[in-house]
Amino acid sequence: MSTMQRSRPGQAAPADRGPHGMVRSPRLYRFVRELLTFGFVGFIGTVIMIGGANLLRHLHGGGPIFSVVLPTALSTLVSYLANRFWTFRHRDSTGSGREVAIFFGLNGVGLLIQVACTGFTYYTLGLHGGVAYNAGLLVGLGLASAFRYWSYRKWVFTPATA
Repeated sequence: MSTMQRSRPGQAAPADRGPHGMVRSPRLYRFVRELLTFGFVGFIGTVIMIGGANLLRHLHGGGPIFSVVLPTALSTLVSYLANRFWTFRHRDSTGSGREVAIFFGLNGVGLLIQVACTGFTYYTLGLHGGVAYNAGLLVGLGLASAFRYWSYRKWVFTPATA
C-alpha cells in the first residue's frame, strides 16, 4: 500500500502533516500568526502608552487621567497603521473612512476601559504611588486589549470575501 493516499471526488483529503507528524491547519496558522502580530503591535502600543503616561504623569506633573488619554491617542494611531497594513492585511478593507471611524470609535471604548481602571485605582482605592498607578494601567490595558482584538476582528478588519 502506498504512503501517499489520494482522495477521491466527494471524499475528504488526508490531513497535511508536518515534519513531526503534527497536522497543519492553514486556518489555525493564520489565526496564530494574526494573534502574535496583534500582540506585537500591542506591545509597541503599550510601550508608547505606558511610557508616555509615566512621562506626562511624573516628569510633567500631569493628572492621572489626562496622562493616560494623550499617549493612548498616539498609541491608537500607531496601532491602526500597524494592524491595517501588517496584522490584518489579509482581510478586506471596506474603505478607509468607515474603517478608521469604527477603529477609533472602538478604541474610544478601550480608552474608557483603561481610564476606568486608572481612575478606580487612583480615586476609589486611593492608591497614588507609582506601582499602583502602573498596576491600574496594566489591568486596564489587558481588559481593553481583549476588547479591541475581539472588536477589530468582528467589525473593523472583516474576513476577505471569496
